[in-house]
Amino acid sequence: MTQDPAHQGAASEPVDDLDQGGGPELPEEKKKAGCFKVGCLTLLSMLLVIVLVVGGLALYVNHQLDQIQHSNSLLPSDGPTRDAAAGKAQNILLLGSDSRGKNLRENGRSDVIQLMHVSSDRRSIQVVHFPRDLYVAIPGHGMNKINAAYSYGGSKLLVSTLQNLLGLHIDHVAQIGFDGFTSLTNAMGGVDVYVRYPYSEGSFGSWTQGYHHMNGQQALGFSRERHQLPRGDIDRGVDQQEWINAMVTKALSRGTLENPKRALDMVSAIAPYTLTDTSTSYLIGLGVSLRNISGNDLTFYTAPFSGFATNSVGDVDVVDMPKMKQLGTSLRTDTMSSSSATPNTVS
Repeated sequence: MTQDPAHQGAASEPVDDLDQGGGPELPEEKKKAGCFKVGCLTLLSMLLVIVLVVGGLALYVNHQLDQIQHSNSLLPSDGPTRDAAAGKAQNILLLGSDSRGKNLRENGRSDVIQLMHVSSDRRSIQVVHFPRDLYVAIPGHGMNKINAAYSYGGSKLLVSTLQNLLGLHIDHVAQIGFDGFTSLTNAMGGVDVYVRYPYSEGSFGSWTQGYHHMNGQQALGFSRERHQLPRGDIDRGVDQQEWINAMVTKALSRGTLENPKRALDMVSAIAPYTLTDTSTSYLIGLGVSLRNISGNDLTFYTAPFSGFATNSVGDVDVVDMPKMKQLGTSLRTDTMSSSSATPNTVS
């Protein structure tokens, strides 16, 4: 997993039953320092489901996952159709929300946007991070930062924006609340996270370079920090992927696999803070289909951009359209494993 230095349904829905089918960006000084968002918690839930199902605890999994909130209004009714070359591949948009507690249905901001691609053969997973400041076309609202789409029209508009940008059909959406981050980290007994750039900044923490064991609040502060990082929010996105990698590594560790109670606690910790258009049976089915996945089969990317600029909406990341088109083709045709995109380095 390597980093390019230039990169900043229905209750009975089966796993392979594939769907065919706000407000403006706030000034920087008005953004809450605590508005950290995380995608990919759903990925962890799926891995934990595997642990429990294989361990014979499927009924308990159903009970815990029933705490997940469901909505049929997270996806737009139109957009690109699925490419036949995709086979059974899935593209799942994983969003963070600045919602606190369990109310995930209000539009706010989603500063971390992760698109998870599950290969048709279920042998690999690619996660693409879309920096919040990517300057893109938002349907009905002109050009703006990509996270403004969520403020203007929630997940529907953000999905439409990404589908247009990539020429890609997005199958499902999962949204995670603010408190799910600390809850899950603590339920795992903390995780060992690699700090690439040392910093010291108040409530965000103070860390030297290297591995550190972090509890939920410490990991939250680490993943929010951007002011003292060389590339600001771009490096913050990679740091968030460091946390995701640490969580996946621990979730798949022998200690967790041999401790069903801990795995059950982890699912219970995140389920109440999750909102998705999918059903519990879909999550379980997808989890079981990924039972042979290991940490080495998970690859992280940053959506391609060519540089930085300042315009009427502030500081933005300029999209590298040729490379973005190539990324969309790889995702649409399930050829990410042979893509020329450079993966992120995650320790």
